[in-house]
Amino acid sequence: MPPTSRPLRKLGFLTIGLFDGDDPGPGHESTLEIIELGERLGFDSAWVRHRHLQYGISSPVAVLAAASQRTRRIELGTAVIPLGWENPLRLAEDLATVDVLSAGRLNPGVSVGPPMHYDQVKEALYPDTADAEDFGYERVRRLLDLVRGESATDFSGVEGFEVFSDRVQPHSPGLGRRMWYGGGSLSSARWAGEHGMNFLTSSVVKAEGPDDTRDFAEIQRSHVHAFRAAHPDGDSARVSQGLVVIPTDSASPEQRARYARFAAERLPRTSSPQGPARLLFAPDLVGSSAEIAERLHAHVAFREIDEVAFALPFTFEREDYVQILTDMATELGPALGWRPGAQV
Repeated sequence: MPPTSRPLRKLGFLTIGLFDGDDPGPGHESTLEIIELGERLGFDSAWVRHRHLQYGISSPVAVLAAASQRTRRIELGTAVIPLGWENPLRLAEDLATVDVLSAGRLNPGVSVGPPMHYDQVKEALYPDTADAEDFGYERVRRLLDLVRGESATDFSGVEGFEVFSDRVQPHSPGLGRRMWYGGGSLSSARWAGEHGMNFLTSSVVKAEGPDDTRDFAEIQRSHVHAFRAAHPDGDSARVSQGLVVIPTDSASPEQRARYARFAAERLPRTSSPQGPARLLFAPDLVGSSAEIAERLHAHVAFREIDEVAFALPFTFEREDYVQILTDMATELGPALGWRPGAQV
């Protein structure tokens, strides 16, 4: 087995947090319990996906605020908040508040672009400014400045009994260095590096043109290189990889068969770039921890990073997630050179 370029330093996982629309409480509670389990297993981080007008987590900051009060050590991340739905000033306040509540454990991941199905939702979201909204990198830059303590107004001081600040309150000094950009293109990787962010990669990348014949891993590695070349921290700049990884060490025969079917159904989309955006998907990794470790060690992008947030599949049952997370922490992580954090 070829060695990794960087020992795996941080092991994390990503969950979507599905729930029943007629009874959303149990699904949200299950998400919190999975995060608690992750901490007990020694995971370094737990990340939640963000979904609007779907049966997934629409308010990850609120969910992570709850998680912060039920955990003590594990880092809590968003992967990712689509900023097209957000006001950067209000989001900066929410992020800073939860970072304070979690004692500096929040890792906010964000992305740009117009909201999905924008033509159908814009009247509800931006009834007066739909055609004027900027959904590009400038929205991220505004958020970064506000989180990092730049002025939000030219007024501060005392007015009657009220005291006003010219910057977002509360201010959490370390949060600015824990901001992540979730991107799958070369331009996003460079922008994130130039602005001193951390970089979240996933199981989706963008082929850069019709003549780009590189495979997924080669494209992803080029993004990691571009990000670090542009980042002030250079080779030490943080990158996290989020492939779908399903270890089967303790799985039942029924679970193993179901996991294999899941991966097989999704495999055709990995053979070539998909759609006008030319998106290329990574194959899901299913098998024993030893088999998955061997495949990851041969993955040229994985060999460039030292932390991961392996994605849990969307539609599995809670007992599946418990089995997968347990195998990740007890079998796969150690096979990749990782050691668990302190038990809580």
